[in-house]
Amino acid sequence: MVKHVRSMGLTGLSAYEVSIECYLSGGLPTFDIVGLPDAAVKESRERVRAAIKNCNLRFPVSRITVNLAPADKKKIGTLYDLPVFLGILAAAGEIRNLPDDAAFLGELSLGGELRPVPGALPMAMGAKRLGIEDLFLPAANAGEAAFVEGLKVYPVEHIDQLLRHLNGEEQIEPVSAPEIPPQTVVGLDFAEVKGQEHVKRALEVAAAGGHNILLVGPPGAGKSMLAKRLPSILPEMSREEVLATTEVHSVAGLTGRNQPLVSDRPFRSPHHTVSAPAMTGGTSSPKPGEISLAHNGILFLDEFPEFGKQVLETLRQPLEDGQVTISRVSGTVVYPSRFMLVCAMNPCKCGWYGHSSGRCQCTEPSVTTYHSRLSGPLLDRLDLELEVPALEYDELRVYTPAESSATIRARVNEARAIQRTRYKTSGLACNAQMGQSELKAHCELDQDADKIMRGAFDRLGLTARSHDRILRVARTIADLDGSEKLTAAHLAEAIQYRTYDFRGG
Repeated sequence: MVKHVRSMGLTGLSAYEVSIECYLSGGLPTFDIVGLPDAAVKESRERVRAAIKNCNLRFPVSRITVNLAPADKKKIGTLYDLPVFLGILAAAGEIRNLPDDAAFLGELSLGGELRPVPGALPMAMGAKRLGIEDLFLPAANAGEAAFVEGLKVYPVEHIDQLLRHLNGEEQIEPVSAPEIPPQTVVGLDFAEVKGQEHVKRALEVAAAGGHNILLVGPPGAGKSMLAKRLPSILPEMSREEVLATTEVHSVAGLTGRNQPLVSDRPFRSPHHTVSAPAMTGGTSSPKPGEISLAHNGILFLDEFPEFGKQVLETLRQPLEDGQVTISRVSGTVVYPSRFMLVCAMNPCKCGWYGHSSGRCQCTEPSVTTYHSRLSGPLLDRLDLELEVPALEYDELRVYTPAESSATIRARVNEARAIQRTRYKTSGLACNAQMGQSELKAHCELDQDADKIMRGAFDRLGLTARSHDRILRVARTIADLDGSEKLTAAHLAEAIQYRTYDFRGG
């Protein structure tokens, strides 16, 4: 007799049901798992065998065949240990009642303890979508899965505990979803930054509208220091953003018992030696890369031109589409990648081009070559390009605290509230995501503003894409100003954030 146990599988963030079919027959004792299992799934035979024996249960001496259906999808990971374990015991008559509306997943230790598996949250969401009412999984994964409304999540520490529950001897209490913790402003604060008021203003605009920004300046000017304080002024995440961000981190195995949710916006800062697969997501079984782990947060690239050309060019499609498509022989997966790109770079190889000290020894051709590492199409996708000058001595000797991150963040939250109201029917999160219809509806220029834009378009050699990005930034500046109308002053400020000359430094 064939016994069926329901479980889940993942392709990217898309969950699907996996039916574990267990069949015991006569013949020489063997234990075969079919249905495109990977090495980790095949090794579950030894974990399951040891767990059954160490839990004082009888391992059937017969020919055991386990099929993971659908058989044409590759099964990856250790999450099928638990359903295979239950299926064999059910087929052997050791378990009488396996609920039809429940799914099981989890890795087994040799002693019968359940260990956490990646991807619990998206699989829980998929289970709810498929009509599954009960989900049994490792206790370390229960915290994140419990945030799926309408699904009973049962935390299992040891297989003995689950067997007692299934036999009606001792019930496991389902986990209730805790409150999503509020985002906190801790650590680095803009109050510690001396000078650079125009840069702090630009970062406020970028945070308020979700815009990409590039900071260019000599060593020690404060580019990295400012960028690392940007998370402290980002707006709070909505529940939908928290769950979407946690899904990506869950698949990457970055959530756990102590941190079931990602409630603060991510800040990812990969080293410039990062590879293209590590940036976009790779390996034979594609996992989320840096750009997906930065979803709804910040991707900070310090020493921007030092990144490999292939790595930088992989950013172009995600910046435009908000998602990354990874194709491998085993299949194609799509991960979200809606992030703020924040970059910092020196004006030349030595870093001192144009500095008043005259210490730069770079020639004009070498400066041009250094800038040429950044392609025009990539730079065209940046909303703000800002020069960060070195501080003067008098600025360094000022000890009066500057405006705090909490104060700036309050203005950013107000601007984002305006944008949420504006785009509540279109599904957009911020001004940086505006399409052509939204630009036409919310960025109409009067005669004075149109004259300014025309002059900038000809003088700066703007493209259609950079023209639209300036309008989006101007819309954000107007929101910070509390203005429904986009004025010439808003547009002029937006244009000045794109005046850095990459041809001559």
